[in-house]
Amino acid sequence: MTCIVFQKKTKYTATRRLLLKSKLLKKATSMLAAEKEQNKRERDEALNERVPPLKLSGLSAQELQELCKELHRKIDVVDEARYDLEMKVDKNEKEIQSLTQKIWEMKGTKQRTKLKRVKKSHDAKLDALTESKMSSKSDFKANLKTVKKEDEKKEEVTDWRKNVEAMSGMEGRKKLFDAGQ
Repeated sequence: MTCIVFQKKTKYTATRRLLLKSKLLKKATSMLAAEKEQNKRERDEALNERVPPLKLSGLSAQELQELCKELHRKIDVVDEARYDLEMKVDKNEKEIQSLTQKIWEMKGTKQRTKLKRVKKSHDAKLDALTESKMSSKSDFKANLKTVKKEDEKKEEVTDWRKNVEAMSGMEGRKKLFDAGQ
């Protein structure tokens, strides 16, 4: 005995749906604001770790100039690295373009000719088929594959007493062993 339970789909009224949508939107906006605040805090922490705050107060003009020179040296090193990477990217892009062009050229040379559809009547198709069969005059037996039948091993019918005597002893066991291989 099986018991089947039918579940009723609950239909929400328009006001209930509107209320649920507004609650979802409020929750989403609060989560978005919290996520933005979290990202801002993480960014500030990362900057504080990587870049120490500058203490410019109390520095003389000479010290400020040395600080600027040091910053310019670091900027030059970063610019050189960026330039090297840009050159590598440009080289790879040119190589990719040349390879894609070669691929298109190879595809162009090996294009297949497009076949045109020809509408023929059924009679014309049958005539074409029968003409090809008549003109070829092929031997159907020649096209068939030949299958070699294995010769079935025929056991010789002999007196069983002689067989038992021949197989007894070590020589008989050796014959059985050799026959098994």
